[in-house]
Amino acid sequence: MERTGFVGRLFAGLLLMGAAAMAAAQTYPGRPLRVVVAFGPGGIADTIARLVGQKLSERFAQPVVVDNRAGAGGTVGAKLVAAASPDGHTLLVITAAVVVNASAAKGAVDPTAELTPVALAATAPTVFAVHRTVTAKSLMEFVRSTKGGRFTYSTAGVGTTEHLASEYVFRAVPGLDPMHVPFQGGLAPVTAVLGQQVDLTTTTVPTAIQFIRQGALRVLAVASLKRIALLPDVPTLAEAGFPAFENASWIAFFAPANTPPAVVATLNAEINNALRQTDVRERLATTGFDPHTGTQAGFADFVRTEVGKWSRVVRATGIMLN
Repeated sequence: MERTGFVGRLFAGLLLMGAAAMAAAQTYPGRPLRVVVAFGPGGIADTIARLVGQKLSERFAQPVVVDNRAGAGGTVGAKLVAAASPDGHTLLVITAAVVVNASAAKGAVDPTAELTPVALAATAPTVFAVHRTVTAKSLMEFVRSTKGGRFTYSTAGVGTTEHLASEYVFRAVPGLDPMHVPFQGGLAPVTAVLGQQVDLTTTTVPTAIQFIRQGALRVLAVASLKRIALLPDVPTLAEAGFPAFENASWIAFFAPANTPPAVVATLNAEINNALRQTDVRERLATTGFDPHTGTQAGFADFVRTEVGKWSRVVRATGIMLN
């Protein structure tokens, strides 16, 4: 009888928890939403947060406040959200830095344990580009033409996905001696190539798109498993003779761990709805980003895969952020 009573109390407790979760979902959101952007104003993460935030505000009839909390490659903002109340009223907008930091930075937030993946918003592939005067037609042709395999390449910073991807693929080719020239994000890695201060840049399509369209930059390879529609004549890394490797810059929404599933599902649906809007899609297309829509479960699987991938790359390259 004691066992029966325990089972009954347990079942009743689960029913109460389920009822509470449903009630929370039905009244959500009960106050303004805070969207923490892990980087400064003006970047693509900030732009997406504001575009989607406006749509959420209209749908929820609640203000959505964007709060830029830059620092430590996104870790400052990620920690702030990880420590927030898991009620769906505080969200994080961050890039792939969150999965790299999990492997390469001590004390970083674990996005699979301390956060709840909500929705992937947009992606853009990484490209390897040179000054328009370089005659090489592929990345392998370029590196083989350098004296002693020595060349310089620029990225948006140490430990960025562009830096790790470059080191990973360059180390796979014997005889190369590349020198990394890191910058603090922005256009600096590209302008260094335009000014012929460095030989090559590993960057994202949105960062370089205006110079690619002008013909000032020439793309030698794209870090994707198949050619992309925007650059159909540019070979993939595998086609260029390097290991098959995919690296896309991405921006996504996360909530604190233990946020109620019903609330997460609501957020995923409404963020997807925002990303389907014509004005949002057109704004992202002009920057070179592809908007994404998908299930919360699918995005959670993607995050786990990304953590595993970058963990392997960090081990292979030995690059740590601190």
